[in-house]
Amino acid sequence: MSEKIPLQAKSTIEEIRERFDVDVERFSNLETGQTATIDAPLAMELITGAAIATTPMIERVLDIGCGAGNNTLKLLQSYENDFICDLNDLSFPMLQRAKERISAVFKTQINLHHGDFRTVELVSGRYDVILAAAVLHHLREDEDWFSVFSKIYDLLKPGGSFWVTDYISHELPPVQAIMWKRYGAYLERMGGPEYREKVFAYTEKEDSPRPVTFQLELMKKVGFSTVELLHKNSCFAAFGGVKA
Repeated sequence: MSEKIPLQAKSTIEEIRERFDVDVERFSNLETGQTATIDAPLAMELITGAAIATTPMIERVLDIGCGAGNNTLKLLQSYENDFICDLNDLSFPMLQRAKERISAVFKTQINLHHGDFRTVELVSGRYDVILAAAVLHHLREDEDWFSVFSKIYDLLKPGGSFWVTDYISHELPPVQAIMWKRYGAYLERMGGPEYREKVFAYTEKEDSPRPVTFQLELMKKVGFSTVELLHKNSCFAAFGGVKA
């Protein structure tokens, strides 16, 4: 991953929303997840399994950047009981698709929160589990990351847990180069050189990922009592933590 584009020149929230508004179906396959993501099905299985293992009583879940609802669907399937689903996304078409897919299988309460998570009004201490899949890498400055992680911590009930699957960077430039090469090879196997370059182009323009080490340390800084790295492969990781 190059750093040709400074943070202030990355895609705006509105530009990101516009792209996702017309890309709903790519995020609507529970079996494969988002195919541009390495190990997406495994990551979904790991974060939902960890949520259930660490938070046995789940009554209400918040899915940040829910897309077409894959992770909430997976959690509902694995938990085998209904819970209230609060879905948040920038893209209203994504929210609509997520609601359609969940309500087609589960007769549970679904609440839609359309907009930027940073500004959406939510109730403190309400959620047993918070999920965030392929969304945090759109955060920019350190203050942005700290504010979002603090808000997530505040929204959880005591004993609640927060689980992430996301695109990440690496602390060491030589390691970053190795992992970026591996990711490029994966994309080429998925769709050839043109697909690789397409994904590289929009990640360069839109995304500003941080290392998983940075994010785990930040979780501790905002108050999480315990953090856990579940999986890491190339430029993707699954991880989370529990609020005491």
